[in-house]
Amino acid sequence: MRIVIDRDADLLEVGDEQIPLYSRRAFEILTQEWLRLCWNAKYTYTFSWLGRPIIQLPDDLMRLQEVIARVQPDVIVETGVAHGGSLVFYASLCHALGKGRVIGIDIDIRAHNRKAIEAHRLASYITLIEGDSTAASIVEQVRSSISPGESVLVILDSDHSKAHVRAELEAYHAMVTRDSYIIATDGVMEEVYDTPRGKPAWKTDNPAAAAREFAAEHPELTLEEPAWAFNESDLAHPATHWPSAYLRRLS
Repeated sequence: MRIVIDRDADLLEVGDEQIPLYSRRAFEILTQEWLRLCWNAKYTYTFSWLGRPIIQLPDDLMRLQEVIARVQPDVIVETGVAHGGSLVFYASLCHALGKGRVIGIDIDIRAHNRKAIEAHRLASYITLIEGDSTAASIVEQVRSSISPGESVLVILDSDHSKAHVRAELEAYHAMVTRDSYIIATDGVMEEVYDTPRGKPAWKTDNPAAAAREFAAEHPELTLEEPAWAFNESDLAHPATHWPSAYLRRLS
C-alpha cells in the first residue's frame, strides 16, 4: 500500500484515494502504520514504571488503568513477569485505589528480576509464582490463593502463540468475575507479521486469533473494546498493540 502525506495540500493519499489530512480517518490510517513502525523499532522497550522496565505501549497501559479503576478488582492475575514492570504498575494502582493485590506467574522468573521485584517498595502487593501458567498445579495454586467473593481480573502476557493463549484462556477464564475481564495482550502480532522483526506464521498464530475463537465458543464472555472513561474528540478507536484482547464476563 502506497501512502503519501501531502502537507501542502493537507491530504493523505492512500493508493488512488485522497483523504483530508486532518480527518479522523487519516489519523486512524497513520496511527495503524505508526503502531507497526513503533513495534518494529522496539519503541515499547524504552519505558519503565517506578524503576522497573515495562514493555508495553503507553496507550495500552492508560486504557488498562481505566478498566482497573472501574472494575476495582481484589485480585489481578498476570501471566508473564519479565522485568516486573507490569506487576509494579498494577500494584501502584492497587495502592492508589486502596484495594487489590497482584499475582504474577512465569515459567522462569530470573533471579535478578525476582530480587528487584521483592525489594520494591510495592512488593507487599505482589505474589510471584514460578511455573508453567497452564500446568494444573500452577492453575490450582492461583485458584486457591483467591478467596470466595473476591473480584478477579486476568491479563495474559506470556507465550503469545495461539495454542498457549487458548490454553491460558481455558485455565483462567472461570476465575474472572462478572463484568471483569480476561485480556489476551499483544494481538498486534497479526498486524506486524510482515515487518523485519515479524514472522509470517504470526498472521494466524497470535493471541487475537485465540481470543476471537475462544469468545465464539463461550457465550458467557463477550469480546469488546472497553468504553473510554473520557472522550472529547471524534475518535472512536484506540491506538493499541492489543486488538481483540478484552474478554468481559457476562455471567
